[in-house]
Amino acid sequence: MKHDDPNLIVRYTANERTNHWITAITFVLLALSGLALFHPSMFWLTALFGGGQWTRILHPFVGLVMFVSFAVMVVRYWHHNVLDRDDVQWLRQIDDVLANREDKLPEIGRYNAGQKLLFFTLVACLALLLLSGIVIWRRYFSFYFPIGVIRLAAVVHAVAAFVLIAGIVTHIYAALWVKGSIRAMVRGTVTLGWARKHHPKWFRESVK
Repeated sequence: MKHDDPNLIVRYTANERTNHWITAITFVLLALSGLALFHPSMFWLTALFGGGQWTRILHPFVGLVMFVSFAVMVVRYWHHNVLDRDDVQWLRQIDDVLANREDKLPEIGRYNAGQKLLFFTLVACLALLLLSGIVIWRRYFSFYFPIGVIRLAAVVHAVAAFVLIAGIVTHIYAALWVKGSIRAMVRGTVTLGWARKHHPKWFRESVK
């Protein structure tokens, strides 16, 4: 999308950025409250939420907010994250990716193969967290399930949460690594040079 400033191009609209930051903020709250409930050594984190009881009450409700917000993102970005032949080649040239030899890589659209794989990893994790979270939500649902199912759900919930946190940490690192990415999600715009260098296919489509 073109911008009033001829040197800038819109990468994310205000609605898209709001959607992203709601998801990001709820993720932080869930990570902290989840860690607080995961192990006694982390229980001190419950002080951030008003104590253990409030942490247990708030965690699943915040989880629902994050799931709904992320679901909106999935609808918005699914078609941008479908893998193609260029993505397969990009993954084969991961050495060039890590060495910042972008001139040797296939042209990238709105997202590269790494971002696409992360997207689907997060989709899978959020789905597992929702389903397992419902099973272990004691106040409303746990009594519908046998203890064996509840125990399995607790393990699935913990593993999915660990993978999700690792994925988000990777996402943040990549955003810091590629200078200009943070600006895109804060201001909504990137320079024409940034777009042309990092996402040439998307750049050409956006300036038509």
